[in-house]
Amino acid sequence: MRKAERLFQILNMLRNRRTVLTAQQIAEELAVSERTIYRDVQVLSLSGVPIEGEAGVGYRLQRHFQLPPLMFDQDEVEALLLGVRMIRAWSDRQLAASASSALHKILACLPPHLRALEEVSAIQVPDYQQQMGITPYSEQIRKAIKARQKIALEYENAKQENSQRCVWPLGIFFWGNTWTLLGWCELREDYRVFRLDRILSFMALDDYFAPAPQRSLEHYLEMERNRYQDYMTHKAQSSGNA
Repeated sequence: MRKAERLFQILNMLRNRRTVLTAQQIAEELAVSERTIYRDVQVLSLSGVPIEGEAGVGYRLQRHFQLPPLMFDQDEVEALLLGVRMIRAWSDRQLAASASSALHKILACLPPHLRALEEVSAIQVPDYQQQMGITPYSEQIRKAIKARQKIALEYENAKQENSQRCVWPLGIFFWGNTWTLLGWCELREDYRVFRLDRILSFMALDDYFAPAPQRSLEHYLEMERNRYQDYMTHKAQSSGNA
């Protein structure tokens, strides 16, 4: 858990508790050391959060303290609803559950007339074709991307030809009804894009790759942007010469 997320969780725990919370209780809930909680509480206090208590006794927020409300208008809430509904319909179960959890946290901080949009919004995403293009390996692939863990794939291309690949997973892309994996392919020694629904088998290897400027998601995206700009420039020049 990142520090910013942990600070937010501590603040929420204190806000939802009338009695004191000990550092041990918070540490057990967040799976960190008590020493970490002491440091985090100090950071929150220095940032202006009125926390009462002390190490070894417990902590609570001063009674008058309230977090400022989230200021969203109707269009912004509907945009959030649309995003979450798209994730529910088109992503794997873990990502869909995380999106729903995030939405519920946001809705809990909104006034009733905006919370009601979850039920009455006219912007919908049909979910009767859930998870098209997603494979049983999508969650594992996302974990491998975060861990920079090499993966072994058996892959079937558009010609129905199978191959074995060792890949550095760099990113996944959604194309409307298809998910793809961008990776550095050790076999081809270059970037390759794999459709997730054509991955026949998957295994995370006990081998990791170090960040490399010329083998990264950022480098690939920069190459693609430059390639597109060159294409548009050439197209404009060709039209001008016609």
